[in-house]
Amino acid sequence: MSLVAITAAFFAGGAYLGRDLSRGAGIIWFIAAIGCLFGIRFAMARSEQLSIGLLFGFGVLIGLAMAPTIAYYAKTDPQAVWQAGGSTALFIAGFGAAGYATRRDLSALARICFFALIGLIIFGIVLIFVNIPNGQLIYSILGLVIFAGFTMFDFQRLRKTSDIKAAPLLAASIFLDILNVFMLLLSIFGRR
Repeated sequence: MSLVAITAAFFAGGAYLGRDLSRGAGIIWFIAAIGCLFGIRFAMARSEQLSIGLLFGFGVLIGLAMAPTIAYYAKTDPQAVWQAGGSTALFIAGFGAAGYATRRDLSALARICFFALIGLIIFGIVLIFVNIPNGQLIYSILGLVIFAGFTMFDFQRLRKTSDIKAAPLLAASIFLDILNVFMLLLSIFGRR
């Protein structure tokens, strides 16, 4: 969990540094962040320090990528950013504790959530081309349900995993859960 906290600090630093970037620059940083994420997977077998460095690099790069969006909300509706942040903390604490405490194997839930996430991505693409009333709200709520399942699964993996080499990848998974929940809640609270 300390790796998640440090990655979140790097994310905040990246978001602060990139607050004046354009959306186009955000896309470039997003692609670089995805590269770091794949790099963590390959670096795990070779070097623990390299995988941790890539994790922290991912935090900075995804912060730079998300900076234009967060800056937009901070300028237009700063209350939405605070509400999304507080709600994210409660969401992760609640579902994380449930996943950490449960004895039932949640790997089947993770498979269901994975396929539901693919469906959500397809629904998001449809929303680009088709105007569905309250489509963005539906998308956000479905996303929160899916990431509730992922959060529970990842926190259960946190309890069960004893291999220290898997820590950076598990930290990246938990950080991505937190980030996605924050962005979905920001979308809901920013609807004003």
